[in-house]
Amino acid sequence: MARNKYPEITVEKILEVSQRLFLEKGYDNTTIQDIVNELGGLTKGAVYHHFRSKEEIMDALGEKLFFTHNPFEAVKKRTDLNALQKMKLAIQMNQSDEQQVELTRQAVPILKNPHVLARMIESNRRILCPYWQELIQEGIQDGSVQTEYPKEMAELLVLLDLWMIPSLFPADAKEQSRKYRFISEMLKKIGLELYDEEIEEMISKLPYYDQES
Repeated sequence: MARNKYPEITVEKILEVSQRLFLEKGYDNTTIQDIVNELGGLTKGAVYHHFRSKEEIMDALGEKLFFTHNPFEAVKKRTDLNALQKMKLAIQMNQSDEQQVELTRQAVPILKNPHVLARMIESNRRILCPYWQELIQEGIQDGSVQTEYPKEMAELLVLLDLWMIPSLFPADAKEQSRKYRFISEMLKKIGLELYDEEIEEMISKLPYYDQES
């Protein structure tokens, strides 16, 4: 394949091939050369022109999948739900996306790399905080959320996701369950009854929470 003069098309092709290989072979077992071999003539140099590493490809792929199946945009249209119910539905929709869950599982071990972790934190802050804050403010208006700190609460939700990643904060299944209950009780006390038994059961079954640290 000759190098496309439209860089966005080249990037899309790299992400499409990478996603397929990561899901088929696994992230650790896929090399940049494997990706190049599936690109029909695109050189390794051309891949590195767009992505400095395999980790950057994974970062971009995670964002692409999120925006393709953005649960926050989907729940915005639900006029039959209050804001708290929209938040719960967004969590359920996100954890029901099998490809997103599998790629997240594969990304968990590489988060031990401080550069990868820093990029993930920045990406989550930039993308997720505004969505959470918008729903929290909506919840304040409709009465389903009680807080005077919508921005701070949104940032806290993003940080709590990091705390639940076992490669960052090692924990066995029992300890993970205790952490989840702690988060649930804490959020309830500050006016956000976000987690219930249904969501807890769904999260407890996620494959990346069962990985050994």
